[in-house]
Amino acid sequence: MTGAERVRRAMHYQPVDKVPLQYYYCPVGYYEHGEKLNDLYAALPGDFEPFSRKPIPRIPPEHIDSEGRYHEYRTDEWGVTWEYRIFGVAGIPCRRPISYPADIRAYRLPPAPALDGPAFQAYREAVTARKRGGYYTFGKAASLYERLLHLYGDENVLCDIATDEPEINELEDRLADLGTQYVLRSVKAGTDGIAIGDDYGTERGMVMSPKRWREFFKPRLKRMLRPAVEAGLDIHCHSCGQIMPILEDLREVGVTSIWPQLPAYNMRELAARCRDLGLAVAIHTDRARTMTSGTPRQVRDLVMREFDTFRMMDGGSWFYVEADNGFPFENIRALVETIGQWR
Repeated sequence: MTGAERVRRAMHYQPVDKVPLQYYYCPVGYYEHGEKLNDLYAALPGDFEPFSRKPIPRIPPEHIDSEGRYHEYRTDEWGVTWEYRIFGVAGIPCRRPISYPADIRAYRLPPAPALDGPAFQAYREAVTARKRGGYYTFGKAASLYERLLHLYGDENVLCDIATDEPEINELEDRLADLGTQYVLRSVKAGTDGIAIGDDYGTERGMVMSPKRWREFFKPRLKRMLRPAVEAGLDIHCHSCGQIMPILEDLREVGVTSIWPQLPAYNMRELAARCRDLGLAVAIHTDRARTMTSGTPRQVRDLVMREFDTFRMMDGGSWFYVEADNGFPFENIRALVETIGQWR
């Protein structure tokens, strides 16, 4: 069974020969642990891409401040300036291109991805090469919520969504149109699935009522994802926080798997609900507590509980591994070696 076959079976709740595995290259993990992380991953390759030794990042001297600490500003293609204080970890927006509703009309989004020409051909060739090697490949779409926060600020976005301001609706429609172009590119390039992501929840509940989410986001998500649904692609959704009230809605717009923040849920309830809906689950072992401050034994125990709770050999889930900042190497090793028991 190839990696792509294994993942596809897991996505659709079919038994697998061994538990699928996905790695994510997180620069801070390599910065903290160096080649030890490359060696660990090399011993247990995953199913989403061929293993390659990742470069060990270094802090450029110009990004060390007068007190000897890392500090950097970067402006992205959206016109958002980010401040970075932890090397290799996402920054925080400090200057945004939109301050008032009136700014929305004048704001220009980045260009849509090419659907032909050299840039598209290079993308399609990369997808083809990975699939030829037997690996499962995700394309991407656009963020519909977090991008609003980056561009316009949390308070502005949430207040304008609550009062249904025309400008926030216009901006969201433009983001959905751009996202549709990314979906079309992935469909045309032949990816196995589409990956989307927006954090709609807190650790206790959603950031807005499910009713308002269904009014504002659901129709746009459905429109953006329609080309992937019609092409029969898998659709994977990452969303931190407790979003149990909208899992069925995500399934209705075409989502086939989720990457949840597991500690925000009762694990057994989540596993049962997802199996009932036919939503596969990426198992990302608790990064905030167990991986950061737990012991290797606690990591092993939790991984084994995840394996049993989600009935992973029956399909419906896979392990997702990302070495975040502050993870003791002994815990990362315990995570990977325990996963290896079912590999």
